[in-house]
Amino acid sequence: MIKYILILLTISLNTHSNVNKIYTFSTQTNIKEWRVVNDGVMGGISKSSLALNDTGNGKFSGHVSLANYGGFASIQLNTSIKLDDEKKFIVLRIKGDGKRYEFRLKGLNSQSESYVHQFSTSGKWENIKLALNEFYPQYRGSKLNIPNFNFNSIEQLSFLIANKQEEDFELLIDWIGIE
Repeated sequence: MIKYILILLTISLNTHSNVNKIYTFSTQTNIKEWRVVNDGVMGGISKSSLALNDTGNGKFSGHVSLANYGGFASIQLNTSIKLDDEKKFIVLRIKGDGKRYEFRLKGLNSQSESYVHQFSTSGKWENIKLALNEFYPQYRGSKLNIPNFNFNSIEQLSFLIANKQEEDFELLIDWIGIE
């Protein structure tokens, strides 16, 4: 019995050690690196912001409005992350509000499409693991008929909420990793 517990513990420790944190929020984080992009780009009136809470977590929060054909709020970070064949997952350390969100990637900043993976939150701190090959291409809310994410780098990361309903939201972000 103890042998099996030790094996499970070893597997668990090895799993966590494979995560390479590519962005960590802290009290020292310059949140101005991130850009807020809401539905105002299309005439909507949703409001959101990114701030640091007292413990240094990123706090993406606001109100999504459906008025004026709106319905989304997002934050984006331009970055430069090289990927190798061994990295197969994005891992998010987050605490949501029970709502559904999207995490988005761009392999190139010049792309018009984003590669999207939806995830649901539980209201508790959790690690959410998203397979890179499951990020599907989307442009202005429409899924595209081109291959899923298959780039050698990531040049943009985004969090987005767009649940087709008027709602307040709050997502706490500790770190973003790759595994």
